[in-house]
Amino acid sequence: MTDFGPKEAAQALNDIQDIVQRVRQSRIYDIASQIMIAAGVLVLAGNVANFLVPRYSGFIWITVNVLNLAVAAALSTTGPSKTGVQTFDFRVLAAFLLFYAFGILCCDVLGHFGPRELGAFWPIYFMVFYCMAGLWFGRAFIAMGLAIIVLTLIGYFFVEGGAFLLWMAAVNGGGLILSGLWMRRI
Repeated sequence: MTDFGPKEAAQALNDIQDIVQRVRQSRIYDIASQIMIAAGVLVLAGNVANFLVPRYSGFIWITVNVLNLAVAAALSTTGPSKTGVQTFDFRVLAAFLLFYAFGILCCDVLGHFGPRELGAFWPIYFMVFYCMAGLWFGRAFIAMGLAIIVLTLIGYFFVEGGAFLLWMAAVNGGGLILSGLWMRRI
């Protein structure tokens, strides 16, 4: 039998804490990946719908955003019973509402953005927060956010006319779907 002293006990506790942290991160990535895939499908559909019927863009994007929030809330509130990780509460709802309010203030009050600027602003705005989340929850969020930001800017400066909406369907919607699938593998 091996002697188990304070040094070995401390190492065992550190190993256990490391495993707990990795499991927690894995559970967060699992919930986040489900949310990203759902958001990606909705954003892809929103961009295609906006391309097909641009005069209804306001209604399209309000619907997409409300559905995204509802899906995120549903996936996050059903997750803790399965995973033990609480990811959605009223503070998260308040954060989303503040997030949208500030975005609307920037676009409609301060900036008076046109359709093209709105098409670039909102994905970049969302991805900045994904990058910030990555500072706490893992590099996958940072990589995904930066990739979508760079591709959005490439489209903004180099993709002309209505093709920009199709570019954003692929970049933003497709990027979220691919990122969600990638996070499932991590």
